[in-house]
Amino acid sequence: MPVQRQTKQLQAVRKAIESAGRPLSIDELHDLATRDIESLGLRTVYRLVRRLQEEGEIVSVAVPGDSDRYELASVASKHHHHFHCTSCDRYFDIHGCPGGLSKLVPEGFKLEHHDLTLSGLCDACA
Repeated sequence: MPVQRQTKQLQAVRKAIESAGRPLSIDELHDLATRDIESLGLRTVYRLVRRLQEEGEIVSVAVPGDSDRYELASVASKHHHHFHCTSCDRYFDIHGCPGGLSKLVPEGFKLEHHDLTLSGLCDACA
């Protein structure tokens, strides 16, 4: 497999994901990365996100009814959930899990996985 170039654009997108500390949309990634490279195009961000996913550095966070967000694979590898601010539309990591969810499953069913997203106002919007 050929060695991929480490471009300034890639470095800017990687820095945006690493410094945010929360799942980001493509638009949020673009906004943060253009602080380092003003001429960075949105199509380039899409291409770089796909590359980072293929290389296993980031993973997508599915958002029902909206576009995916992206976070570091190292964060995603640890079980956690998310908080969605309904005012600014940002997503935040919640570390920890309420547990005991198997009690909510109908009798005879077997829980294998769960995703939990809390919604409300973040500290900046509250």
